[in-house]
Amino acid sequence: MIARASLRLRILLFFALLAVGSLLAIGAGVWLALTRFPELAAQANGLVQIATVAGFGSIGLIAWVWFLFDKNVARPIDLLAGALRARAHSDVDRPLEMEVARYLGDLAPAAGAASDRLAETRSALAEAIGRETARLNAEKARLERLLSDVPVGVMICAADHQLVFYNSQAAEFLGAGGGVGGLDLAHQPGLARSVFGYLREGPLQDAYQRLVETGAADAASDLICTPVQGRALLAGRMRLLAGDGDAPGYVLTLRDVTQDFTVSARREAFIAEALERISRSVAGIATIREAAGEGGDAALVAALDAEVVALVAMVQETARSNQERRPETLPYTMLRGEDVLDSIKARVEGAGLAVEVAPSALMIGCNAYELVGFTGLLCREIARMAGVARLELRLDEEFGGASLRIVWQGKPLTMAALERLLDLPLEAGLPEVTGRSFLAEHATDIWPEVREGGFEAVCLPILQARRSVKRPEPVARRVTYDFDLLGQERRGAVLNSRLDQLTYVVFDTETTGLMPQQGDEVVQIAAVRIVNGRRVEGEVFNTLVHPGRLIPAASTAVHGISDAMVADAPGVTEALGRFHRFAEGAVLVAHNAPFDMTFLRRAEPAIGKRFDMPILDTVLLSAVVFSQHEEHSLDALTHRLGITISEEARHTALGDAVATADAFLKMLTMLRGRKIGTFDEVLTEVRKHGRLLQDLNA
Repeated sequence: MIARASLRLRILLFFALLAVGSLLAIGAGVWLALTRFPELAAQANGLVQIATVAGFGSIGLIAWVWFLFDKNVARPIDLLAGALRARAHSDVDRPLEMEVARYLGDLAPAAGAASDRLAETRSALAEAIGRETARLNAEKARLERLLSDVPVGVMICAADHQLVFYNSQAAEFLGAGGGVGGLDLAHQPGLARSVFGYLREGPLQDAYQRLVETGAADAASDLICTPVQGRALLAGRMRLLAGDGDAPGYVLTLRDVTQDFTVSARREAFIAEALERISRSVAGIATIREAAGEGGDAALVAALDAEVVALVAMVQETARSNQERRPETLPYTMLRGEDVLDSIKARVEGAGLAVEVAPSALMIGCNAYELVGFTGLLCREIARMAGVARLELRLDEEFGGASLRIVWQGKPLTMAALERLLDLPLEAGLPEVTGRSFLAEHATDIWPEVREGGFEAVCLPILQARRSVKRPEPVARRVTYDFDLLGQERRGAVLNSRLDQLTYVVFDTETTGLMPQQGDEVVQIAAVRIVNGRRVEGEVFNTLVHPGRLIPAASTAVHGISDAMVADAPGVTEALGRFHRFAEGAVLVAHNAPFDMTFLRRAEPAIGKRFDMPILDTVLLSAVVFSQHEEHSLDALTHRLGITISEEARHTALGDAVATADAFLKMLTMLRGRKIGTFDEVLTEVRKHGRLLQDLNA
């Protein structure tokens, strides 16, 4: 109860208790006097009167002191506390009224100083937030402009396929079927709507399931899809969003390839027409030759025969070459054949049929969604007409590409029946997309055939195919940018440059030993770049190096690099030449730089370049910041700065380079706090510690 009372009430209760105590003390004194000294009984009335006056006097004095204390101490403290809270929790920034707390000694000035400091900090923070917000808004605007100008449609969808982002090109594809005829406002896309309202569901679901099952963060799936409205053909690539749990969203990029197919079809039609005209001309020449040969000159007839034969051979060769080159003109993405077969199997099994899929190691280029639809249609119709419930799918290397076969044991499929099947639409909502249009689009054909053992089959050649190879490790995707560099002043002289305006390359080496003068060499070199005061994650140099000699077992025990690991690595000259290109125009930073620079400068004649960049040593910087008497090993420095190096990364060139870079960035902040802001000022300070290490800057 008392703890929740106000300060003034608690002080009032304190003085009230003091008054009660004073009255009790006076009463007790009178009682004690009368009890101990009976002779004073005659003056009892006088004593009582004296006690009464003393009591009222004490109460009055205590009340007066309470009034002064309340007025000049308790009330000002309450007012000061309220004013401080107003400044702490509201936007009040006017100065404190000091007069009200003039009797509180240094409390009022101290509170005023704290209030002023709070106001300054809040103002500086608001200014910094404003600057950062403006910078982020500017970068956001730049990124939005960049994305809006990207010549492909970009969209981001949640795990339930709801749209959460799309650019203008994607809006055009989604709303107007790939941009044909302008934006259709009736089908204009909107956020929080299903992408399946604009793009056909099958290809997207297939690609999404493949990526989820793959589980690789940087895996991508290529696909071909069509808008719900329109007949455009869109080539797409899907990637899952990292860090979204078991049901991640995805990024989908789309490109309209309708024109590519149109141009290809026109080209094929033109070549076919040209070949047909040439063939008719050749036939006419042959007819003329026959007429001339009945009574003409034998030499002229022989020459004409030779020209006709040569022309026929040329036409045949042109036709054959055109047929061989047709797969090169079809703009399809190569897909895993087993993925396509699995999609067909899922489609057919959904119709209640059993399908066996033969293993395949081929990649095929096709409109996967139409191929799945066409093959699924054939399987269902063949099962119905042949009266079978089990089929086999095979994808074999054949015809300079691949052949997709549907195999069954039962009644054969006649060519007439197959021709009728080619006119059926692949889906009820797309009457114009038929098996015949699929064959024409893919420049291929289809026919029935009889196989050994009484099996029947339908053969569909696929012109674009190749063997699949082991999939490489996914490349980490990064967007590397620093828009502040657009407005940064370029400085020619490093000495007078501010430290936060310089570009740094922080590097480290692992070697065969610690004696470069006795022939030890580099076995690994790694580096990271610092631009505009931050380490750029995407700009890393890291390579093993063949030292041209055996690596001692004692060195391998330290850094873990063996002779087998560097067997195919570049040599010292090639590796350090690459590093020189990576470090050009930057300030080199290393921990115990003289050791690492010995190896670099020894290679200068071989690579034909000098490592004459400015150099900073984090050992010397540590001495500047923490005094020369501290320990300055990399482990001690990182421990002092709260930087953790994992056991796996320690004594690897890249791990030590990253740790050195992080320590360097923290020490840069500490140097600025000591008013050391330029490269020249840093050199002045580090040269005071020349007894510790040599400064390598001439």
